[in-house]
Amino acid sequence: MTVKNSIEKVGTLIESLPYIREFSGKTVVIKYGGHAMTDENLRLSFAKDISLLKLVGINPVIVHGGGPQIEKLLDQIGKKSEFIQGLRVTDGETMDIVEMVLVGKVNKEIVNNIHLAGGKAVGLSGKDAGLITARKLYHNEHGLAIDIGQVGAIEKINPEIIKILEEDRFIPVIAPIGAGSDGQTYNINADIAAGKIAEALKAEKLILLTDIQGVMIEGELATTIASENIPALIEKGEIKGGMIPKVNCCVEAVKGGVKKAHIIDGRVEHAVLLEIFTDSGVGTQII
Repeated sequence: MTVKNSIEKVGTLIESLPYIREFSGKTVVIKYGGHAMTDENLRLSFAKDISLLKLVGINPVIVHGGGPQIEKLLDQIGKKSEFIQGLRVTDGETMDIVEMVLVGKVNKEIVNNIHLAGGKAVGLSGKDAGLITARKLYHNEHGLAIDIGQVGAIEKINPEIIKILEEDRFIPVIAPIGAGSDGQTYNINADIAAGKIAEALKAEKLILLTDIQGVMIEGELATTIASENIPALIEKGEIKGGMIPKVNCCVEAVKGGVKKAHIIDGRVEHAVLLEIFTDSGVGTQII
């Protein structure tokens, strides 16, 4: 390594110092999904990022998806998936598969990767300690309520278990499975779960890892968008498709007390650290 390279590395560390100072002791909720979960190198770099955040005094809380892994197992048993506007139609058999994959496989893989990176993580589902109370969600189409199975809407977040783990220096890793007062298990959208958990914790940041750069306006990456401008951008068609629910999730979180929400490109190695510890950041922040 040359002296020049060493100086550049030291410069990066110095750039991060004010952010470490600013965010020490604060909570950052990260929705982990997409390519960042399926690429081996990105999985390991993500685990290192999360372990480093905890080491410097920031409290990361991970809420993860697992769509590709669920799809793979459903294919193996010959069960065809059905989606209505991005929501997986979840009958009883599918719910069993979803819970088994998210809680029993994906969650534990993330926990293990963080351990290998030097962190201390604990895997949870929304059923643990009453973390996520949910109710049945119906899809509304032309004023008609369509039954899409065991898909849930969040009624309440009880963040007590998360706070206990944070105080004991553990990193919570949460599978978005909720329990209803009717005893039913519900499959919950991971973005929404992350947003509601961030609200309940009054988190400093909500970060959604995606497979695109961020919010694109007129072909250019929008680095900052004020939440009050979002409805007009959606109406004009600047924000469209699958980005609409993600942006709305961020707006709800900011309205609910989260300081800032970010939509960032999880395909970029160390994207979380780049967002938190650099002047330029990556992706789009919603304020």
